[in-house]
Amino acid sequence: MELYINAFAHYLPDDRVPNSYFKDVNGLDDEWIRTRTGISTRSKAGENENTNTMALEAVKRLNEKLPFLIEEVDLIVAATYSPHDTVATAAHMIQRHFKARAARCLTVSAACSSFINAMEIVEGYFAMNKATKAIVVASEHNTEYSNETCPQSGHLWGDGSVAIAISTMPEGEKAARILNIFTRGLGHIGKADTAVYLRPHHGGIGMPEGRDVFINACHYMIEGLNAVTNSQGIKLTDLKFIASHQANKRIMATVARQIDFPEDHMLSNIEEVGNTGCPSCAIALSQNLDRVDHGDLVALSVFGGGYSCGAVLLQFL
Repeated sequence: MELYINAFAHYLPDDRVPNSYFKDVNGLDDEWIRTRTGISTRSKAGENENTNTMALEAVKRLNEKLPFLIEEVDLIVAATYSPHDTVATAAHMIQRHFKARAARCLTVSAACSSFINAMEIVEGYFAMNKATKAIVVASEHNTEYSNETCPQSGHLWGDGSVAIAISTMPEGEKAARILNIFTRGLGHIGKADTAVYLRPHHGGIGMPEGRDVFINACHYMIEGLNAVTNSQGIKLTDLKFIASHQANKRIMATVARQIDFPEDHMLSNIEEVGNTGCPSCAIALSQNLDRVDHGDLVALSVFGGGYSCGAVLLQFL
């Protein structure tokens, strides 16, 4: 069964928090942050925004591009590690708003790999003939959970969301065939159990083992890229663009250097919006769709705390 992404859409809050804000908060200045992360500003949700509202905003924009009625959607998979509500999830709120009565709804969390895992879940539902039209939405309200005073990670986080529609129809203004989806759990390696955490009443999102994250992210994001390209008998040099998880500009530069890939074709938005978590790779692609042409091969590659990794290979129609 062939699967296609029929449409892309994203939402980013208007507010931007500059590096200068953190000088009095955690002692880090603009040059230090930019040099080590590539971040200059980060997006921040408004007072009345949350993970669910941002997810809904992305799907509202997606709905304007759908080649089918959103009421026909029979599967909604949300991805997040920063939920607004663990019961009335983003998936359920989307179903409610758009009256997609026939839709199955679920939310998945695999840290910053969650978006790719959500796509793979859709692939499974389609293979079992339990769904035909799906929406995947990823949304993170990192600033709700972050501890800004933490000098290790308080300055990293941004907020945002992305949504895609998946069906068996090669339709849509910027449609893409899904050639392969790869995910892998990595809880057994390195400092996976302590490197990144988000525990209630434990000081918000923490990343005390940044070096371990950096080393493993560089390795396993490349492993994911190799897995999806090898499955189709193509080379990494055949890719037009790579949209990776926007965790750190130096990680993206290291990956590009190690695979001899042009860094300007590594799609990036971390400079403006920071680390927006699991939607970040797809937000970067959604923002750059005007650069993608017919026939282009584009890969998404991610690494998540816990640990986990994943990749997707797309060919645009």
